[in-house]
Amino acid sequence: MQNNLTIALVMFLSSLGPSLIIAVVGNAAIRALGRNPAAAPKIMVALMFAFLFAEGIAIIALIIIYNLFK
Repeated sequence: MQNNLTIALVMFLSSLGPSLIIAVVGNAAIRALGRNPAAAPKIMVALMFAFLFAEGIAIIALIIIYNLFK
């Protein structure tokens, strides 16, 4: 029981960081689009790259955690 709780807590913490990154980047992108709508293509490309890297970090963290507690 204790081991399952530890795994759940570590997985939660490892996915919390990338989730916060996605929230902050999304908020910044919306603010930037509000200030300068003409720059939408450049902002969206940067936004997608940030989302991809954050999700990649989350997936790698979850795979490492899975392998550690396997």
